[in-house]
Amino acid sequence: MIDLRSDTVTKPTEEMRRASYQAEVGDDVYGEDPTVRKLEEKAADMLGKESALFVTSGTQGNSIAILSHCQPGNEVLLEEESHIFLYEGASASALAGVQPRTLKGMRGAMRPEEVNAAIRPDDIHFPETDLICIENTHNKAGGAVVPLENMEQIYGIAKEKGVSVHLDGARLFNASVASGTPLHAFASNTDTVQVCLSKGLGAPVGSILAGPRSFIDKARKWRKRLGGGLRQAGVIAAPGLVALEHMVDRLQDDHDHAKLLAEGLGNISPLTVENEVETNILLVNVSDTSYNANTFLEALKEKGVLAVPFGPNTVRFVTNYGVTKHDIQLVLDKVKSVL
Repeated sequence: MIDLRSDTVTKPTEEMRRASYQAEVGDDVYGEDPTVRKLEEKAADMLGKESALFVTSGTQGNSIAILSHCQPGNEVLLEEESHIFLYEGASASALAGVQPRTLKGMRGAMRPEEVNAAIRPDDIHFPETDLICIENTHNKAGGAVVPLENMEQIYGIAKEKGVSVHLDGARLFNASVASGTPLHAFASNTDTVQVCLSKGLGAPVGSILAGPRSFIDKARKWRKRLGGGLRQAGVIAAPGLVALEHMVDRLQDDHDHAKLLAEGLGNISPLTVENEVETNILLVNVSDTSYNANTFLEALKEKGVLAVPFGPNTVRFVTNYGVTKHDIQLVLDKVKSVL
């Protein structure tokens, strides 16, 4: 089975497994796990932030960020198809008691002038705009890289208005590799950032939330409140260290495979590739075939290929570690066989 459902289906490497077995551990709730501390320090340095916190997932990291930045009754600005808004169980409202306000983006990027206009004035009738969330790369936009210039403009507006900025950088490493922009350059245009270790980097679990030291101290307490305080966590932090040290550059392979797959699928009539493929995600429209997204995927599954629906007639493929150039050719052959 060739699994292109997500880059979350990656398996840990042998080096990660050995690192987990050999990890030096301690009680992380007491701040005594040396492997977790090393991971947090490494991540903070890569992102150009003062401090970092190891969390169990990207959703937990984003939720903790909103809880730490905001007060109940505040408003958070987000792109209308952002992961935080669509796919995190309304945690911003359910846990933090904040009101999300969405703006339509262009390939995942909010327009700075619309962000500026959406920030609430000081008025008793309105909630206070306390946070702007950016997603980079943007999942629903097909793994599009939000340009650094766009982030710089939004961050400048936010600082003028006294509003914080959080970056959902679940796939920020992909954005960095694809654009040639250093991680810290993206992160410098945010107050806080969350990055995933368990997507294209291949670690089995975990994300990083990074920001000012005082913020991370507050976030650590929220992690505890949410049941995210871990004990001998070095056994799951160690693969994350391997991911940061050895798995970033190889993301280019995933991007190359996605572009190869997009080129091949684009040459198969009557399929249409919907997005400009910059990273590891491609969106394929099947509306001109005899299938809808679900029936097309059922037919592909019978041929040994897994992907996911991304709309009534759109299918999402995500290239990931473990998928080879040969696998991409097999997928193209199997797609042809079902059409």
